Amino acid sequence: MKKLLLLSTGGTIASVMTENGLAPAATPKELLSYIPEAGKFCEISVRQLFNLDSTNFQPEHWIRISEEIRREYEGYDGFIVTHGTDTMAYTAAALSYLIQNPEKPIILTGSQKPISVPITDARKNLMDSLRFASRDGVRGVYLVFDGKAILGTRARKIRSKSYSAFESINYPVAAFIDENRIIQYVDGESRTGETVFYDRLNPRVFVLKLIPGIEPEILQYIGERYDAIIIESYGVGGIPFYNKRNFLSGLEDLTEKGKIVVIATQVMLEGSDAEVYEVGYRAVNHYNVLQAYDMTVEAAAVKLMWIMGQSTEFETVKKMFYTRVSQDILVGPEW
Repeated sequence: MKKLLLLSTGGTIASVMTENGLAPAATPKELLSYIPEAGKFCEISVRQLFNLDSTNFQPEHWIRISEEIRREYEGYDGFIVTHGTDTMAYTAAALSYLIQNPEKPIILTGSQKPISVPITDARKNLMDSLRFASRDGVRGVYLVFDGKAILGTRARKIRSKSYSAFESINYPVAAFIDENRIIQYVDGESRTGETVFYDRLNPRVFVLKLIPGIEPEILQYIGERYDAIIIESYGVGGIPFYNKRNFLSGLEDLTEKGKIVVIATQVMLEGSDAEVYEVGYRAVNHYNVLQAYDMTVEAAAVKLMWIMGQSTEFETVKKMFYTRVSQDILVGPEW
């Protein structure tokens, strides 16, 4: 019987109705009281780290979760983190970078409805997470939701209310979970060394979504306050330079100041390929600009925070950004 540690952080799964709307309140013991049958196949300990709506989550909370897992790592066979859905994909990505090469499962889950209401997805999601964490050979960071296990670097919330809230972006779903039946298609990344924990992030990363009419002076404003900018551009990754709204001069200024710029795409599937068109080719070949390629914006943003917690030197950032971690990027400039 596997020994698991449940870390509760709040979210809808733990929420109750108040005069101001739903707010997290339930303890991890109360969560488990709704699924007593879980004790038949695993031994579960619990710990309350926070009781937050995930909208209030910050990088400091990611580090706190990682530190708790590190502290208890040798004593448990796996870890479950209950979490709000709104920023769960960011936390899943963050734990994938803060805890690298784990030989144990680290599962994030939550729900679209509180566990205390009669009709809810919370009990299924929590049971699925415990079952998946109890499965022999499962290792790495996953988000488990609506019967699917998704790699932590590949998850995105695509529906605001439906139970099928998350999808795996540009990568196959790792496993499907149907009560006791688990069909695993993708194993965790093969281990080539020891588990490595990191404890530093640089949160000075800004995501800028382009729209027609946006003025390029915004780059100067952001560059004065942030160390890296992810530009969510159009299509495969174009940067406008026509007439008075010329963003290339802004990229030149950011390059001179040593800032990191990454071009991503607003299109959810298939990723960026900026060099296909002139509007992208000029940006990536004349300035210090990287591409997200098939990475999710969530993973790209958190990966930059992790990298810049160690170095802000462009060539170092470039090498680390294009180094695959937990299957976060499959295509790149040299592949």
